[in-house]
Amino acid sequence: MKLVRAVAILSTAAGLFLPLPAGADTTLLNVSYDPTRELYQELNAAFAKYWKAKDGGNVTINQSHGGSGKQARSVIDGLEADVVTLALAYDIDAIAQSGLLPRNWQTRLPDNSAPYTSTIVFLVRKGNPKGIKDWDDLVRPGVSVVTPNPKTSGGARWNYLAAWGYALRQNGGGEEKAREFVTRLFKNVPVLDTGARGATVTFVERGIGDVLIAWENEAFLSQQEFGKDKFEIVAPSVSILAEPPVALVDRVAAKHNTRAVAQAYLDYLYTPEGQEIAARHYYRPRLEAVAAKYAGQFPKLTLFTIDDVAGGWAKAQKTHFADGGFFDQIYQPGR
Repeated sequence: MKLVRAVAILSTAAGLFLPLPAGADTTLLNVSYDPTRELYQELNAAFAKYWKAKDGGNVTINQSHGGSGKQARSVIDGLEADVVTLALAYDIDAIAQSGLLPRNWQTRLPDNSAPYTSTIVFLVRKGNPKGIKDWDDLVRPGVSVVTPNPKTSGGARWNYLAAWGYALRQNGGGEEKAREFVTRLFKNVPVLDTGARGATVTFVERGIGDVLIAWENEAFLSQQEFGKDKFEIVAPSVSILAEPPVALVDRVAAKHNTRAVAQAYLDYLYTPEGQEIAARHYYRPRLEAVAAKYAGQFPKLTLFTIDDVAGGWAKAQKTHFADGGFFDQIYQPGR
């Protein structure tokens, strides 16, 4: 009896890790960052149709959005994401350090697991009343700048490092000049929202600020929603190549028995259909044919990388955004 019971227990345990049978209904949770709501609403519907044709089963993808750093912390603290699609690699690294997925997660999909890219641009009010043309204009007296909080928002960290990189490249800048420049910029920031979408709402709907430092796709979306007669996009002379990565959360997918469909969902981002959807939502596609088709939609500007200006995300986080780092030292509200 003991042997029979032991075999039954082992069989039951093993069954927990078997793939779902073809045609089974599945639910996934995609924990994402702030400005991807519209992108994934369309992509989820397209993937569900694709999966139904391929597998015969129905798949429902639920979405969770917020500042990228806060979203990563929520997953670490127990939010059961089957996949994460966050603003920067450091946030997924933090999830990996908690043991929810392997530390080599970025090698498991093409292009460092970033199926689309973006950059950082400026959104100004129609007519550009403050004459904003480049990063130097953001530190002028009397210019009110809107950007989210780098402690909670991935987009804000890209914004900060884009400004830092610009300053480094000015006449051989150097770290001290970059620090001085970013300090002056944040003196012009009246409020720090926790995420990129909140900052967009502050600028676009609440009417605060002269310029929004924004994800490129978020700036285009604001123009699309509220009209080119209200807002203009200004592309600075240089900016940063933003690579928002995606990853399967292995431990959660194993628990939910969703690994196959979750992996297919991420793979779908790299297909021509997935790349088209990304481009329609103003993310820069990786697939050359789709990138060529949409090339005229994106401003042409010189891009540097996180490695160029900060030595990668681990170093950038420690130097700039960790407690007591440069950002804590330079940003003092009310002063």
